[in-house]
Order: sequence, then C-alpha cells, then structure tokens
Amino acid sequence: MPKNPVNNDKINRRRLILIVDDEQVNRELLGMIASTEFDILYAANGIEALDIIRKNVYTLSLVILDLMMPEMDGFEVLKTMQSHEEMAHIPVIILTSDKDAEVQSLKLGAADFIIKPFHSPEVILARIERTIELSEDRFIIQTTERENLTGLLTKEYFFRYADQYDRFHPEDSMDAVALDIIHFHMINEMYGRNVGDEILIHFARFLREEIIGNKGLACRLDADRFLLYLPHIEEDYQDFLDRINRAFDVFVDINVRVRCGIYANADKELEIEKQFDRALHAVSTVKDRYDEFYALYDDEAHDKQVFSERLVNGIDEAIANKQFLVYFQPKYDVSGDTPKIISAEALVRWKHPEYGMISPGLFIPLFESNGLIHKLDFYIWEQVAEKMRRWKEEFGAEINVSVNVSRIDLHSPDLEDFLEYIVTINDVDPKRFYLEITESAYTEDGDRVTQKIFNLRDRGFQIEMDDFGTGYSSLNMLADVPVDVLKLDMKFIQHLRSSTKNEILISLIINAAKALGILTVAEGVEEKDQVDFLKGIGCNIIQGYYFSRPLPEQDFLELLKEN
Repeated sequence: MPKNPVNNDKINRRRLILIVDDEQVNRELLGMIASTEFDILYAANGIEALDIIRKNVYTLSLVILDLMMPEMDGFEVLKTMQSHEEMAHIPVIILTSDKDAEVQSLKLGAADFIIKPFHSPEVILARIERTIELSEDRFIIQTTERENLTGLLTKEYFFRYADQYDRFHPEDSMDAVALDIIHFHMINEMYGRNVGDEILIHFARFLREEIIGNKGLACRLDADRFLLYLPHIEEDYQDFLDRINRAFDVFVDINVRVRCGIYANADKELEIEKQFDRALHAVSTVKDRYDEFYALYDDEAHDKQVFSERLVNGIDEAIANKQFLVYFQPKYDVSGDTPKIISAEALVRWKHPEYGMISPGLFIPLFESNGLIHKLDFYIWEQVAEKMRRWKEEFGAEINVSVNVSRIDLHSPDLEDFLEYIVTINDVDPKRFYLEITESAYTEDGDRVTQKIFNLRDRGFQIEMDDFGTGYSSLNMLADVPVDVLKLDMKFIQHLRSSTKNEILISLIINAAKALGILTVAEGVEEKDQVDFLKGIGCNIIQGYYFSRPLPEQDFLELLKEN
C-alpha cells in the first residue's frame, strides 16, 4: 500500500504539483496560473519528469503532463506511473489539443484534461483543485476500505460492494464462501506472529489473483477467516479447495490448510450479511472434523440452526413462564412377587408455545454446549423439592426422587449451598433427594468432582452413578469414588448378554456393588425377558417402559395411589 499523500496539515499546506511540457512558454504560463495556490516543480520531458516524481513521490499532489514531448512522451510516462504502485496514486491531468488522444489517456489512468491553447485561468485552476480534491478523497476511501495487513476489503466495504454487485447484476448466480485457516493460532504460537502474517499476506495475494481477477470479491473477516463472493462454481468444491491449499505449498515446513463453507447459488432476496451467515454456519459444521474440509449449506441446516438458536435464546422466558414440566418415571422393586414403586426419576419436558412438546434429546445437548444447562437444572431441582413437600403435606407420601446433575453443575461454587437450601425450605430429607451424575463426569475431572460429591454426601444427599459402563470404567472406580446407587443402562446390559461369559460379567458387577453396599438400578428396560434376566442375576430395581413411561405429575400420583 502506498503511503498516504495527504498530510495532517491538509488544510494549511500548499500542495506540490509538477508541470511537464517541452515548451517553456507553456510551463511558465501554467506555473503563473497555478502558483497562486500551489508550489510548482517543472520538467521539460518524460525522463526528467519521472526522476522528479520518484524523488517527490510522497509529496506530489498532481502531475500536469503534456503528451507530445521528445525523449519520452506523455503516454510512456503514464504507463510507467501506473505500473509502479508508489506512483499510481498521483493524479495526472493531460495537456493536449488532440481530441483522439483523450480516450487512450483515460485508459492509461489520466484523471482530466486541459485543452491547448489555454484560455481561462479560472477554469484551469478549478480543474487542478478539483482533481486534487477527488484524488485525496479517493485515497482516504481506499485506505479505510482495505484491511491494513492483507490489503483485502474490510468486512463493511465487502458487504457494501457485494450488495452493490447484486443490484447491478441480479441475473448472475453467486456463491457466498467462508474460509477458515485450520489451527492458525497454533501456527502463530509455534512459528511466531511474523510468520503468521507472512502466511496471511501470501494468502491474500493468491485471493486477489485467483478470485478478484475472476469477477469475485474477497475480504479478511477477522484473524484467520476470509469471505469470498464469486460466480457460482459448478464443479466439485474439493477442486477449488485443493487449489487454495496448494497456494500454501511455498511454506515447506508448515502444514497450512483451509476449511471451507459454501452457500451456493445464494438467494439474493436475503440480506448480504445473512447470505454469509449461512456460509459461516456451513464451515462451522466441519470445524471439528478430520475427514471433511468443506461443507455446502442447505435449507435443512438453516432450519435446524434457527430452531436451535430460538431454543437457546428462549430458556429464560421458558423458565419464567414455567414451560419446562417435570415428569416422573417410577423405579420398581422387583425382588418380591409383585413389583412395587420404590422411587422415581425426575425428567424434564418442554411445552413450547410454538413448537409443542420438545424432546429433551434436542434441547438438553444445546443447553449443555452453550453453558446454560445449570439454569434448567437449578429450576428443575426447585420444582422437584416443592412437589416432594406438597406430596408429603397433602398425601403423607414420602418417596425418593432422583434428579440429574450435569458436569457443568459440578463446577458451580454454590452447588452444595443451593441444594441444601431447597431441601431445607421444603422440609425434604436430603437422603430422599438423589443426585444422578454420569460416570463420564467422574473420569473427566476426577479429583475435583470426587471432592464435590464427598461434600454433597456430607450434607446428606444420596449419589447415583448414571450410565455405568458406557465409559468403559473399571470396578476399581466403585471403591474409589463416593456412590450410593449404580445405574446400568439396558443397552450396556444387552451388549454384554451376547455371550454366557458376558452374562457372568454382569452378575459380577452387581454382586461387587452389593458387596460395597451400593444399590444397582437397571434403566431402559422394555421387555419381560429383560426383567426376568435382571431378577435372576440379582438386580432388584428396574426402571423403564416395561413398567411405565415418564408421567406428568398427576398421572404419577394416581399410579402411586394404585400401587
């Protein structure tokens, strides 16, 4: 990028202009007209002019150039100036009496013309002033529309020019593309920021040649992400991505690769920013993939994204309006002849005003990934404690209820105090308020989680290890961590039932738990032969659709009365 020719004292500084003409009388006449407002340099031919321009390249505001001169004519001077980036920004006014020369001069970069012979000093001075003013304004715009390091468009100007292109070329099919340099932060860390900058500059140069040279637009969105707006590519985008990645082969010792998200045949009825939101969403879908490096956006992905965002953004309103409902799935003691409800698990359902009943399999993973699950969990725990109090007051019923505790909850500094508070104000025995914690939570941050669970047990709460076996944990874990109830998923049990040896292993797990004073619960039980098998190996507490699906509170209470 050339240095800014406009100094901070723009208002007070007399601009410097160069008058180039082989006829002395013309030079003196123009100098007399312009010297009232400007400082003047003179040259008698093209060679002399270029020498002066090179020496004053950052201070010259204008060149007034005759076309017909000996040694080097004005056309050659124009060509030379345009081919050098440092000179190209200086505006040129052509001196000519030849109308036919105007078109050629414009193509070579001339800004305006002064016709020989000179007639009106006021008009000449006005043309000089206006040309300098337009040039300086254009330079200011160019420097603000370009990102400093790469020289690519900034995001704001990129969107402006892309939108402008759509207005003037509505019939052109265009692709919105988002590019992301993979693990660029690690390149900066390992090789230094200077090397990282070299990579960005090299990549920008490639984009200017490959994309901008083919009627496309390119911008640097932020540190290592770029946006492209280019004519629709019919070919497989893998070829396009391969060409991009080959551009980095010059960095022999550094593995630089790019992932790509494409919103192909972009809908021009959408705002330009939303078109690129779709491209950015597409690239995010391959962010954690090691086998795919580009993705095409489609409407189904868009609908899922909008749906997910509405759910995430709606959690506070849903809690305030009590859209989250607590359902209860009973757990049955099958040790006797007649199965009997011994406890229940509290599960959440979302009765959305627009979408109806939403499966927890949709919204719980979203809340977990966005760090919002603690809001829902704390709300559900409060609701469960209040219901347990009411059951005790209205029906004299005291029943153990387990609630889910997520890994994020275990990092909350006020977890123990909050749980103790809600059971205390509702007069609920904490030994009846079971906390279900998945096995994976123990293994991911073992020491911290174990200490947290010891604290909860010290305050009277019972701990259930949920999904035992899905993380391939060993029986040693049961001896090392605080657990009161071991919960086995039926899918895990079914997998082990594939052979007699595996059935023996299940029996060993249950017997080992009993020996340690740990109850075992099997969940997800749906068939009678599963019940018979579990009873046969000593697992006496069963939860699943064979006995009951999760029920709304009222239905659960009716079932309790019958039982």
